[in-house]
Amino acid sequence: MKYILYVALFINLIYAQDIKPFLKIDTNFVVKDLALGKENEIVIGTTASEVQIYNYKDKNFTKIIKIPKIKDFMGDTINASISCVDYYNGKYLMLSDSGIGGYSDLRINENNKTIDIFTEKNRYAIVEAKFIDDNNILLGFLSNEVALYNLKDKKIIYRKQLSESKFSHFALNKKRDLATFACESGEITVLKPLSGDIVTKLSGLNVDNIFDVDIKANIVSCAGKDRRASWYDINTKKGDYIQGKFFVYATALSPDGSLGAFALDEANNIYIYNLFTKSLKYKLIGQKSTLNRIIYKDDNTIFSASNDNIVIMWKLK
Repeated sequence: MKYILYVALFINLIYAQDIKPFLKIDTNFVVKDLALGKENEIVIGTTASEVQIYNYKDKNFTKIIKIPKIKDFMGDTINASISCVDYYNGKYLMLSDSGIGGYSDLRINENNKTIDIFTEKNRYAIVEAKFIDDNNILLGFLSNEVALYNLKDKKIIYRKQLSESKFSHFALNKKRDLATFACESGEITVLKPLSGDIVTKLSGLNVDNIFDVDIKANIVSCAGKDRRASWYDINTKKGDYIQGKFFVYATALSPDGSLGAFALDEANNIYIYNLFTKSLKYKLIGQKSTLNRIIYKDDNTIFSASNDNIVIMWKLK
């Protein structure tokens, strides 16, 4: 059986189209996260206490948002690592390490003014944060709790435990009315962000920590420590997986959910599969370090980042 699987993978590789980078963006610092910004812009979170906004049409940086440096455990002043970024309707969201007790700092920049939402004084170990709309932010805690924070009322609307496993990552669909939460057990929780109501739970395809997750249409894709690139149909709760050669650190789905992008090998290539036929369509070659984020802008355009200073823009056609 294993022989047949390797033969099938080899045949897929023969017919896959190799894609080289369309554009390389040098940030000068290690990149931790990416998000789509306003038209023709990509939002880049770095380890240098700054978020960089890059216009990939004009090929220039249009905005740099700086946050304060922090103290490490030795008392030395160092740059803060911005681990999560988001953009919504003119507002930039930035999540970073406070340098104190494993707690997080959360800030919003709007009209060139940055305000604190949470600091180390709140004692929140937040791993992920995204806008739901103009007034609400969805939070993912290390303890695998989900919470909704209302900016207008300046309070947490709800906070609930999803499981006893450590939180890994969450993603929102395009409308931001569904979220999918991943954890170290391999279980996926799909919920409604504004209410916290759980829609469904998905399990069985990953048997270890899920590093990354995405949701488009009714499809959820997962990148796992068990070397499995998996996907589920939310409606049927059924899915499938592809066995990678290395830890699968990153994934992304095309807008209609039909194509899944996964980091499947130690060479940091990105493999794009048709999830319905399980056939390999593209192999993206050129990333130099371990991938940490893949984003589809549209059917033809992908951005990716790894543990170095280069963000790559890919064109599939």
